[in-house]
Amino acid sequence: MRLIGITGGVGAGKSTILEYIQAHYFCRVYLADQVAHAVKEPGQPCHEALTALLGSDILEDDGRIHRGKMAEKIFRSPVLLEQVNAIIHPAVRAFLLKEVEKVRQEGQTELFFIEAALLIECGYREIVDEMWYVYAREDVRRERLLRSRGYSEEKIEQIMGSQLTEEAFRAGSDFVIDNSGAPETSFRQIRVRLEGYTWRQ
Repeated sequence: MRLIGITGGVGAGKSTILEYIQAHYFCRVYLADQVAHAVKEPGQPCHEALTALLGSDILEDDGRIHRGKMAEKIFRSPVLLEQVNAIIHPAVRAFLLKEVEKVRQEGQTELFFIEAALLIECGYREIVDEMWYVYAREDVRRERLLRSRGYSEEKIEQIMGSQLTEEAFRAGSDFVIDNSGAPETSFRQIRVRLEGYTWRQ
């Protein structure tokens, strides 16, 4: 099984790339953001620690962590954000490594993709067989975020400023997909990269 990390800045279009891969290749795909939400559920590794750090007012009536209330607390506090990441990221990593090992033991999957903006920063380069960087020009990313997500200029600046530079993404990756243009152009790059593999559907 080949383990591939997919990373890139906000608005680069990682979801579009993964949707194509899932539709055309026999693979497993895990989104780190979805895993991060799972490990915050009541009874899961991060729930108690996050509640202790941020206060019980972030909880909904059923005990689940309210994403909006949590985001509001950490949005303007780099210190809190760092503390929250120190709780969540190790739990996500442990979950993903367990899943990778389980799928390897099953022996039915030949491509396993992990997607997250912070793969390089969190040390996944040492774990994956390949790191793919989904790149898009900054003006394209900004337009996507304004149009499709309704982000404010302030929010875009804040998120982009907290992520790796293009140079750092490229330095930490084995393969770059230019996703600035039409989707088919990006899909062609993927097909070329994987054309030697035998597990295409």
